[in-house]
Amino acid sequence: MEIDEIEFHNIAEAREVDGYDGQLLQRVPEEVRVELNQQSQDRMLRPASAELRFVPDGPVEVTLSAPDDGNTVQVFWGPFQGWQTVELTSEPTTLQIKFPERLEGLSESVAIDTPFDPRVCRLVVSGGHDGSRVHYHGVSGERRPPRAEELPETRYLAYGTSITEGVNPTAEHLTYVNRTSRRLGADAINLGSGGSAYCDATMAEYIASRADWDIASFALSVNMVYEFSVEEFEKRARYFVETVADSNPDAPIACITLYPYIDDLCTCDTEGMEPGRASAFREALCDVVATAPPNVYLLHGPDLLDDPTGLLPDLLHPGDFGMQRIAERLAIELDTLQ
Repeated sequence: MEIDEIEFHNIAEAREVDGYDGQLLQRVPEEVRVELNQQSQDRMLRPASAELRFVPDGPVEVTLSAPDDGNTVQVFWGPFQGWQTVELTSEPTTLQIKFPERLEGLSESVAIDTPFDPRVCRLVVSGGHDGSRVHYHGVSGERRPPRAEELPETRYLAYGTSITEGVNPTAEHLTYVNRTSRRLGADAINLGSGGSAYCDATMAEYIASRADWDIASFALSVNMVYEFSVEEFEKRARYFVETVADSNPDAPIACITLYPYIDDLCTCDTEGMEPGRASAFREALCDVVATAPPNVYLLHGPDLLDDPTGLLPDLLHPGDFGMQRIAERLAIELDTLQ
């Protein structure tokens, strides 16, 4: 989506909201969002893997706010991580952007093996996983949106739980979705839905309707272990996977079984869950993939995250090391499917 000569990556709609200034940035169109389950409606208002991209011609100022506080913006120049990290609050904050002098010569004299041109300013917005949303208030200064040749040709779309959305890494670019994308030389489209990845039919139909992605992974879904029977999970997952695969027959789709988590690893009380439930959900997804269209593949979560020390003490969410571990293995697997 483009506004004011800026590309809003992984943002599908910017809209005015009563009681707030600026435009609220959200990852799916409003007509899609309101048809999702209640919690997912909220999660789609959190800008996981969202970026504001432009090529400046002189100083540029961009103004943003986070009405609930608790959000940051980190400046990247193409693949280069910048120094600027700005805390967003409910008061509009203006970021002052200027192309780094040392990159001026580098971009002209050195061949950079990256799909991102270093001249592309990327304002990487943290996902607001603690509740924060982001509003755009405007821009000043000479700029243009990036050209196609200045961005990755390949787009990788990810759907899943909070692990996919990117809760808990110490920075947005350290999520497994963003790390995997960098390894693939791809752009990330992150539709992770923390606590609410219920394989909603509306989300399946929305992803199926998009023509802007080339490869996908669906991590299905530890959220459903606590809310649905195995039979209902399999029914929902089957519709989700087949709907997307049938509409995108040339796009490889990797279905990822549950990553290792508390029910695999802990002998303590896990909310009354019966033994073997995690295995039953993994087997159900295996059955879905076994009868799915030929562009659907199965990946085992325990193979991607094979070291439990990559988890946080909740024995559910990966930290920085766990995200890195997943990305290293997932990128290899996805690369073989392209």
